[in-house]
Amino acid sequence: MFKFFVEPHQIEKEHIVITGSDVNHISNVLRMKQGERLLVSTGNDREYLCELAELSQDAVTLTILDVYGSNRELSIKVTLYQALPKGDKMETIIQKMVELGIHRIVPIETSRCVVKLDEKKAAKKTARWNTIAETAAKQSKRNEIPQVCMPMSFSEAIKHAKEYEYAVIPYENAEGMEQARQLIMELADAASVAVFIGPEGGFSEEEIALAMEASVVPITLGHRILRTETAGMMLMSVIMFMNDKD
Repeated sequence: MFKFFVEPHQIEKEHIVITGSDVNHISNVLRMKQGERLLVSTGNDREYLCELAELSQDAVTLTILDVYGSNRELSIKVTLYQALPKGDKMETIIQKMVELGIHRIVPIETSRCVVKLDEKKAAKKTARWNTIAETAAKQSKRNEIPQVCMPMSFSEAIKHAKEYEYAVIPYENAEGMEQARQLIMELADAASVAVFIGPEGGFSEEEIALAMEASVVPITLGHRILRTETAGMMLMSVIMFMNDKD
């Protein structure tokens, strides 16, 4: 069953009216017909089961069949501070992290990042990244669309660490698997956590020192070196599995 997001003002007592680009997607891409069912959310824990009632060139009118809460969102709010990777890896990272339950994604520029974005390019990239996040949220039937923020510097990102209950930074030279396991178990019941992931060349020693000064904890993810597009997903997968409640 397909899922779409709307603004609160589009929801009436018995109907929901979808407008914008989703009209073309429903009509011409999915070729949905009257009587077919779909899910609608406004980005919170309330979900609407609907039936397609009417199709026009500018709008799709849905009849609300049922309204219920959903437990598709994690109780922990995880923010990923992802160093800008090369190529189109960022798009894959965003897509998969949204599927895994991420709350927010903040691209960061570190000393070893190959990719450098000026303000114009950053704005264009961010708009595309948010479109990818929305598409992934629909596909995975999330009740919220995670935000992808404008890129910021590593030093600026570290200043936000104190806003979270926990902040961790996977680091290839970190040791102590048992300590890492214990900390990750604690993360599963936390209210919020920040995860800092480095670029292809990893974080510099100076950046790790700066993170530790801000009480960001370096942790190991095992004896193998993970790629930048793998490390965050690996950690998020564990957090999701341990946090997802029946």
